[in-house]
Amino acid sequence: MNWILLIIAGLFEVAFAACLGKAKEAAGIESTYWYIGFVVCLGVSMGLLLKATQQLPIGTAYAVWTGIGAVGTVLIGILIFKEPATFWRLFFISTLIISIVGLKVVSH
Repeated sequence: MNWILLIIAGLFEVAFAACLGKAKEAAGIESTYWYIGFVVCLGVSMGLLLKATQQLPIGTAYAVWTGIGAVGTVLIGILIFKEPATFWRLFFISTLIISIVGLKVVSH
């Protein structure tokens, strides 16, 4: 159950980063709504991370949480914000995913 909470926390990390990107593109009240979304997603993400680290090793949990956030944010950047999907970006994102899976496999 703690791993599921950690994954959801990582997805909310992606969501708060996406909200920042959308807020940057928006103007006026729309921008304010995106910033509110950022704060809500940040709170949920941190709360779930806190809950997950009560049972999981902090080093592993934090690395997985930030890894999910990094991979997800790069994918959001490519898919939504039209950032370049170069070979090297995709290569290093792939190595990060392999590392996250590896940490899960070796954690007790």
